[in-house]
This record gives sequence, structure tokens and C-alpha cells, in this order.
Amino acid sequence: MNTKQSIKIIKRAERAAPQEAVVEQEVEKKTTQESARDMVATVSSWVSEFQQRRRSETAQALKTLFAEPSARPTGA
Repeated sequence: MNTKQSIKIIKRAERAAPQEAVVEQEVEKKTTQESARDMVATVSSWVSEFQQRRRSETAQALKTLFAEPSARPTGA
């Protein structure tokens, strides 16, 4: 004898989902070649960002490692 009514909880993501579905239908479908081109461009940008970050970190480490002796603190 359950006299309580069930309550349906609607989360924010579920509320936004129907609106997103309409937007996706309005967007033109990309060809396979365009999709592949976009993926390659994205991955290429990730790789170049990673390499750039790595180069700057290496340069900073070398500067720190080979700093002039006068710049180092003395252990007296």
C-alpha cells in the first residue's frame, strides 16, 4: 500500500538534450573527407602544442643547469 506518488527527477543535462538535438539537425552534415581533415588538423595542433611545451621546458632546464657560477648561491 504505497500511497506516495513517484517523483521524476529531471537533471540539467536531460533538460538541455532536446534542444541540442534540434541544433544538431540544423547543422549540415560533413563529408567523410572533411571530417577526416578536421581530425587530422586537431591532432596536428595537439602534437605541435606538446612539442612546443616540451621545447620550452627543456630550454628552461638547460638555462637553470648551466647558469653562470656567480648566479649560484654559495654554500658557506
